[in-house]
Amino acid sequence: MRATDHELIADFRARCSERGLAVTHQRTVIYKALMDSRHHPSPEEVYRRVRRQIPSISLGTVYKNIRIFIDHGLLREASPHHGCARLEINLEPHHHLVCLRCRAIVDLDDEAVEPVRLKSRPPAGFRVERCLVEVLGVCEKCSRRK
Repeated sequence: MRATDHELIADFRARCSERGLAVTHQRTVIYKALMDSRHHPSPEEVYRRVRRQIPSISLGTVYKNIRIFIDHGLLREASPHHGCARLEINLEPHHHLVCLRCRAIVDLDDEAVEPVRLKSRPPAGFRVERCLVEVLGVCEKCSRRK
């Protein structure tokens, strides 16, 4: 494990403690699988990675812990309206490039997009939590395929 991995796991443990969550071996392995992902994995992809270390873990356990991570602000759904859940560990403000063909999601720095704001008030009772820009298109890999 690289030093940065140790720091990220230590940060994960501290954030769990702050939120009153037990830091279990399963949760640590699930979080590490998310951390090691180079893209925005689905829960099923996380499950496949975790099973390499914990063969007896169930998909339900992975889903349950992912939901706990989301509910406690340790994880976010990257793009919940593109078919299946896609997860991300990057909680810093940013936006996404989404391939319409393969559904790949690439982070786009917050500074790459002009500040987003609503021109009118949202409907009564609607509370805005964040604004996310998704740029939809076709990635290079899919563009090369005909």
